[in-house]
Amino acid sequence: MKNTLWLLPLTLLFACHTGQPKHSGNAELNLLAEKYVRLGLNIGQYDTDFVDAYYGPDSLKPVSKQPAFPKDSFLSEVETLKKELQEVIATTDNDTIRTRANWITHQLTAFGRRIRIFSGEYKPFDEESKELFDAVAPVYPEAHYRTLIAELDSLLPGKGPVAERFQHLANHFIIPKDKLDTVFKTAIAAARKRTLAHYDLPATEDFTLEYVSGKPWMGYNWYKGNYKSLIQISADLNIFIEKAIDLACHEGYPGHHVYNMLLEKNLYHDKGWVEISLYPLFSPQSLIAEGSANYGIEIAFPGEEKTTFTKTVLLPLAGLDTTGITTYFKALEIKGKLNYARNDIARGMLSGSMSDSTAEQWLLNYTLLNREAAAKGILFIRKNRSYVINYNYGQDLIKQYINAKAPGGDPKQRWDAFSYLLSNQITPEDLIQATSGK
Repeated sequence: MKNTLWLLPLTLLFACHTGQPKHSGNAELNLLAEKYVRLGLNIGQYDTDFVDAYYGPDSLKPVSKQPAFPKDSFLSEVETLKKELQEVIATTDNDTIRTRANWITHQLTAFGRRIRIFSGEYKPFDEESKELFDAVAPVYPEAHYRTLIAELDSLLPGKGPVAERFQHLANHFIIPKDKLDTVFKTAIAAARKRTLAHYDLPATEDFTLEYVSGKPWMGYNWYKGNYKSLIQISADLNIFIEKAIDLACHEGYPGHHVYNMLLEKNLYHDKGWVEISLYPLFSPQSLIAEGSANYGIEIAFPGEEKTTFTKTVLLPLAGLDTTGITTYFKALEIKGKLNYARNDIARGMLSGSMSDSTAEQWLLNYTLLNREAAAKGILFIRKNRSYVINYNYGQDLIKQYINAKAPGGDPKQRWDAFSYLLSNQITPEDLIQATSGK
């Protein structure tokens, strides 16, 4: 961490003789940031899903562990830290300090909710998502999803249930197992090339690609620090051709891998902000991370470019026929709008108003997953709860933010706005305010 004591002014300024002293608060905030990291790492000793990545100093890592989960002690630390951060905000005239303190405060609110969830204390879906991810996703009636299914009904060839017709079309585009590595590495290379055309990434950046089984997710980026990632792909499911680009962008470029690298370089190494070295999975940071990773697909492959690249490069590599690919991608666009059904399914499951069998049927009917993917979807919701809003609502918030910053759709402006989003302490509240005109 950089020594910032010299930034403290020699004299204290007062707005008036009865007001609070105004000071930079930089040294004090750095100490609070260290406490924040220590607390997160301590919680992670018990809740093994709590810490998604950490690349800060070893000196902040726990040296001991109590035999029982110290819930009350952790909650007390959360509230004390939040109070101290509010005091920093109230006594600084430095916008950067205020932004950092506000960002950590939002993260700590999520700490408190996750501590309670780990202890078996739950809240309704929307209250939980507000505390964990600083956002409440819109609720849609079942009629909304039926309308989208009707659109698919008029688009898809053949007769019979829409879900079956969609799966019949999709099954033409399953990547053969022996072609999987070649197709994925080609998609990742293309996504990386497009990202490098706009961003100067660290020269030592790299990733390892692995294929795994038995996971509740399709892909995962384990960021290791020092601009390195481990990207894992679940290969026990059939993987459809569009997932090559989707996962290449989402997990790699310009998604999670780039997001974590830019934060590490620009905020941790260049500015010495130790709080950014800890990525707590169940926090507002994940809405930014998942939303930007999903929207990063459109940033890297705008308009028809994803369809064109798939048709001209990936399908031939996979040894698959291109017949029907245009219709398939049009269907996928509508399917993307159906993803909000996952939120309503999770709401029902977590409240107990929707059984697993009903939830699975909704996943089959309204998200058009096949049965094996639907079963994984149930496991994901059971494990990660309201996290599902980060993919769909997070993506829409990012899209609205980028459109507001680049209203003309200029590619350079879009990449620049995306870079700013990936390189700064942005909260979901910031996204909402930026697009609401407040």
